[in-house]
Amino acid sequence: MNNQEIISIYETVAGITDQMLAAARSGDWELLAELETQCSSQVEILRKNDRPREALTEAAREQKTRVIKKILADDREIRNLTEPWMAQLSVMLNSAGTERKLSRTYGASQR
Repeated sequence: MNNQEIISIYETVAGITDQMLAAARSGDWELLAELETQCSSQVEILRKNDRPREALTEAAREQKTRVIKKILADDREIRNLTEPWMAQLSVMLNSAGTERKLSRTYGASQR
């Protein structure tokens, strides 16, 4: 892949992270998960192909840097939105697990 193709993939990732941020803001966790899968496959393409074959021009380097900064900012905001939800989900799951354990332990003796 040439440098412009690589930058184009970074821009695709930035577009996906923008959509992910919108999904997180609206609490659409299912869409967020679908978009994360799409994002991961694009990132995998970058991992395999983003090797310097030719020097970037100053403009291309600035463009790539700007896009990467946007991706990182979106990622940070997505984490800020999802971490409280994940913590709440964890509490609910732990609570349900505790209820099941109590029911198994003490519920059987109630019969």
